[in-house]
Amino acid sequence: MSGENIIEESEREPEGIAVEAVDDVPVHVLEARDLFKRFGRKVAVKKVGFSMRTGQITGLLGPNGAGKTTVFYMIVGFLRPNGGSVILDKHLLSSMPMYKRARLGIAYLPQEPSVFRKMTVEQNVRAILETRSDLDAHSRKLELEALLEEFGIASLRSQYAYTLSGGERRRTEIARALAIKPKFLLLDEPFAGIDPIAVHEIKGIVRRLSSKGIGVLITDHNVRDTLEITHEAHIINKGEILVSGDRDVILESELARQIYLGESFRM
Repeated sequence: MSGENIIEESEREPEGIAVEAVDDVPVHVLEARDLFKRFGRKVAVKKVGFSMRTGQITGLLGPNGAGKTTVFYMIVGFLRPNGGSVILDKHLLSSMPMYKRARLGIAYLPQEPSVFRKMTVEQNVRAILETRSDLDAHSRKLELEALLEEFGIASLRSQYAYTLSGGERRRTEIARALAIKPKFLLLDEPFAGIDPIAVHEIKGIVRRLSSKGIGVLITDHNVRDTLEITHEAHIINKGEILVSGDRDVILESELARQIYLGESFRM
């Protein structure tokens, strides 16, 4: 890693989060620091900053056009910020391509289907495992079987991806994302396009990933399901974070109700 992508230890103290180990898993911190983005003359994001640790589930919420997707895409690597930075531990990610972020432990699951449609479930997961140089053939086989079992898709292993239901596809996509052993998983609209049973399954999977020490960042329009599983959420409006906190803080915030939830919203 080049020197320009390394942050001095003294410069990277995360704000507002008490970082603790989860079941002896090493703690890592992902931070958005004063992110700023403009498109032409339009300012989309105004110095947004927050941090999260491994094992934490964090939500980015807000009205359409509020800037939450722009913030999310700067963290993912789709967009480069005009100001501010994205930092993972000592590593400056802001100008780093997505494949390098993946090597450092950032996995991304898009809203759109990301499976290889004409490959089987097993082939989809194996294709990602084959990119890992730390695995020999035997270890790769063990990892494959473990992922298929963990996400309940072992019985679908020979099924082509284009035949999967929305929930089955989502589970396969998460298994693929976990094949790179990420520190953080970034989920874009994970509850979109799937039925209520599948939503319940995905929430259970996210909680399980958290318990294993994987940090999960979610942006989704389904505010109720997102708040149900997040440890912390940030309400973004007009390019700024207006309210941050756990579910109770968000629900009790008059500002959050005025700009996003509505006065009648209940969990």
